[in-house]
Amino acid sequence: MMNKYDIITTGMALVDSIIIGYDPEPVSGRVYHAEQGSLHVGGEAVNSAIASAKLGMDTAILCHLGEDEAGKLVEEALKRFGVATDAILKDEEHPTPISTLLVDHTGERSSIANAAHRYNFRPDQHPESIAGAKAVIIGSLFRAPFDDAEIIERFLKQAKAGGSIVFADTKIPNFRKLTLEDVQKSLPWVDYITPNEDEARYLTGKTDPEETAEVFCQKGVKNVIIKLGNRGCYFRSSLDKGYIPAYKIRSVDATGAGDNFIAGLASEILRGSSLRQALDFASACGAICATAAGACTALTGRQQVLDFMK
Repeated sequence: MMNKYDIITTGMALVDSIIIGYDPEPVSGRVYHAEQGSLHVGGEAVNSAIASAKLGMDTAILCHLGEDEAGKLVEEALKRFGVATDAILKDEEHPTPISTLLVDHTGERSSIANAAHRYNFRPDQHPESIAGAKAVIIGSLFRAPFDDAEIIERFLKQAKAGGSIVFADTKIPNFRKLTLEDVQKSLPWVDYITPNEDEARYLTGKTDPEETAEVFCQKGVKNVIIKLGNRGCYFRSSLDKGYIPAYKIRSVDATGAGDNFIAGLASEILRGSSLRQALDFASACGAICATAAGACTALTGRQQVLDFMK
């Protein structure tokens, strides 16, 4: 795969079973009420890949799928939205993960993971898949497949050697513990990192967004963006820092909002926007995503985002 894509995303690919309006109080015995349930393709790599393609970027994905019906569902969706699937890895031993997401009446969610989420495929063993990409988006730093310091270091070296701009979203570790100190050597190769407020607190031990951003900067990350939910985001770089306000919406489901955010950020940086301009656009992408159930439902294209911003 020596094609020079605009964006290559990598990380988890799965199917989400989303339960909207979940009420944790049982109606009787073990029966619970919810407003609706639906199936959607998901996972950080899939969400950001589809969003990037919708925003007009020539996009590919490096991920793992099982040889099963869930895997077919994900691959078909990626192809339908124009994402190149040549670098998808498949085998019969490891199934495609399926997540159950419980979304309350405010749009906030909790999730149920299973053993399939632990499969740690080796993206660093496939450097040809990211060769020549203008940007690489790592969807889930600190979770599989990026929950191993050696994998992170090797992959980031490969991405930077190929001249790619590296965008990394983060997650709080679940099955395997990993800290900022564990990946200290690798952080200077990250051009943009986008933890949410909870992740930033967990990883840095600080509570104030400005303090958490300072920790990432001290460890070598070039541009730090702390996502603050309905309060927008705080960013810090070597040239600028400040807050970007959020767009006011009625949130239906926040699943994948961060993945749409980082896709919007990467696409606008590649188009030559300033960091502030790109973050305003990214914030709009995340807001639009949260107006419908599923990470790949509401966003339709770049013009939609520009109209929304007006």
